[in-house]
Amino acid sequence: MASPSSRMLHLLSLLQVRRDWPGDVLAERLGVSPRTVRRDIERLRELGYSIESLRGPVGGYRLSSGSELPPLLFDDDQAVAVALALAVAPASGADIAEAAARSLAIVRQVMPSRLRHRVDAVDVRASIGDVAVDPEVLVAVSQAVSAHEMLRFSYTPAWGTAEEHRPSLRVEPHAVIARDGRWYLLAWNADAQADIDVDAPAERTRGAWRTYRIDRIRPRNPTRLRFAPRPIPGGDPVAFVAARSRGSSSSDAAWPCIGTVVLDLPPQRVAPFVDSDSRVEERPDGRTILTMGSWSWGALAARFAGFDAELEITGPDALRDAAAQLGRRLLSGGRGSRPRRSSPAAASD
Repeated sequence: MASPSSRMLHLLSLLQVRRDWPGDVLAERLGVSPRTVRRDIERLRELGYSIESLRGPVGGYRLSSGSELPPLLFDDDQAVAVALALAVAPASGADIAEAAARSLAIVRQVMPSRLRHRVDAVDVRASIGDVAVDPEVLVAVSQAVSAHEMLRFSYTPAWGTAEEHRPSLRVEPHAVIARDGRWYLLAWNADAQADIDVDAPAERTRGAWRTYRIDRIRPRNPTRLRFAPRPIPGGDPVAFVAARSRGSSSSDAAWPCIGTVVLDLPPQRVAPFVDSDSRVEERPDGRTILTMGSWSWGALAARFAGFDAELEITGPDALRDAAAQLGRRLLSGGRGSRPRRSSPAAASD
């Protein structure tokens, strides 16, 4: 059984992460009786923590909002989690490497030796990308999302439509997404051309969901204009942004084009070079059945061809057609780039 001190620390950490706790649930989490929980609650109150008792069949407890808690009031697992999060923070894409290193040094210094050894045993080398987000910009964008306030900014994409190159955009910011070392803003742009579905009428309407890389955003002065949040397609902003990054117009994060081939390679030669959502299977003859996805059939055909091995396309027909077209393009490009032989007369000039 944990000592009273560590048990009280665990109890306090539980009270911080959830609004209300039934007494019997707290007792089960701590592995003690409800009577022991009541005694520990009283001890915490004597130490100055404002903890309310809740009425009900089993009773319960709530840590009052505004309670001032001592710094670094974490149990062992939480303290290690904070230290490791700071260690890998530079890989997040936010320009906070120096601040994270200073914070980690402070956290490590106040840790008990048993925790310091655990953190030091994990030798983390976080890679920093070539593009980092200014923390001030990230905070400004996040505040606009939280306040449901129209955001005005200039945007400098590497490429894009004319609407994206406007000197000033005004959008409804809905979510900030961190993905693969990049930070994105998911927003509704009322001035953008709507995305066109192949089954939709031909006319274009105004307004569309857009994702913007936050490292390319330069916020203008706050607008102070509030808006009513729109429902995000599919309800999950992370899945929606992931789907857009894969060329899907829906909220489904799956690749829009998925195909299967048989490669004349063993699975161990294939598995290291595919995505986590690809499927690698071994045939009885030692060859590999590979199922992958991509944003277009042509790109998918090129991915399969990149293995530089004989292959047999299992399906679908759209992949076969794309592979045939890719082959024709490559043959045409190869003939066009072949240097011409100089004639004897030209060589003598």
